[in-house]
Amino acid sequence: MKTAWVACLILLAGVVACPLPAAAGDWPHWRGPNHDGISSETGFATTWTETPKILWDKPIGAAFSSFACVGDKVFTCGTKERKQVLYCLDAGTGDIVWQQAFESERKDGQGGDGTRATPTFDGGRVYIVGGHGLVLCFDAAKGDEIWRYKGNNEPQWGYSNSVLIEGNLAVVTPGNADGGLLALDKMTGKTVWKCGDEQAGYATPYPFTFEDKRYIVGFMGKCVIIADAKTGKQVWKTPWKTSYDVNASSPIFHDGHLFLTSGYGTGCALFKMAAAGDKLEGKEIWRNKNIVNKFQSCVLRDGVLYGGDEKSLKAVDFMTGKILWDVRERTANSTVLLADNHLIVLTESGKLMIAPVSPKEFKPTATASILDGRCWTIPALHQGKLFARNLKKAVCVDLSRK
Repeated sequence: MKTAWVACLILLAGVVACPLPAAAGDWPHWRGPNHDGISSETGFATTWTETPKILWDKPIGAAFSSFACVGDKVFTCGTKERKQVLYCLDAGTGDIVWQQAFESERKDGQGGDGTRATPTFDGGRVYIVGGHGLVLCFDAAKGDEIWRYKGNNEPQWGYSNSVLIEGNLAVVTPGNADGGLLALDKMTGKTVWKCGDEQAGYATPYPFTFEDKRYIVGFMGKCVIIADAKTGKQVWKTPWKTSYDVNASSPIFHDGHLFLTSGYGTGCALFKMAAAGDKLEGKEIWRNKNIVNKFQSCVLRDGVLYGGDEKSLKAVDFMTGKILWDVRERTANSTVLLADNHLIVLTESGKLMIAPVSPKEFKPTATASILDGRCWTIPALHQGKLFARNLKKAVCVDLSRK
């Protein structure tokens, strides 16, 4: 594949929210409250006789940022007057509550302009990583800047990781001498610990609990590292080579096993993790090319991975890597969200499909075209509304039951 695609492949990250503490059902950061792409939303429409209503659409400028939804506020990014901009929008109307330009525009002649990361909401603050590496913390109510940190090792297609809030830490992946993984005090922006000096990748730091200890995965440009979340000590590292160093898809940890996937023919693998003193060991269980995610991430339900990779939309058995179903018609690079036992799929051409989650088949009960252009950003479902975007415009789709 030509490098022209690579620029745009770089993710979409995180999610953030509003002036009040995040509540149950909110979607405060990248991949949602449990970092797994699964929403607790229920009661939304999964069938319809008429195309669902677009409640609002808003030109916001180029970015791949997804949405953070908390209460009646939605956060995402765009480009305006040659600046990357963080927007706080009214969820019901799309009106701008506040906007804050925070970094010079991130131009890419191959079609991937704008911020890659998704805002992260925590405790009345919003955190964002600019495409050039500026990490900022804003007051979520007013948009006032609280602190900033600058990463200095911008990868070829821009910084794409969203901020991970882990306890009192704001964790990012600036790379090289700044730290493969870097933990900042979330209140002040001061460095707490660094782990490794690897080249930055494009994935958001991923947290998990194993045998009552918290760990953070850094999916770097040429390898995978795992740090002790409290101390930053590196406990595991394995090489992971992908063309153009585009490791962007979110890892998944489940039942003692770590799943990784990349595009460009690299494929995927599952590792069984085990404690080894104060470190971890990872035994490879399987490796194949049945899932080749350039930038999209899978969801896991009942032992089955569901996702759209560079070839198709598919279901794959988590423990064996075996393909269970594979839908190839215009589904490459689709984004997948799971809610109320349904897959919510948005194709890269803007077609929305909703289907019961099943390891046997993909059979949509509802379809509609809601956008055009390049749609590589995963939507967010919140209070019966689906927030989606292409490169330059955000839309709010009414999925409430009539």
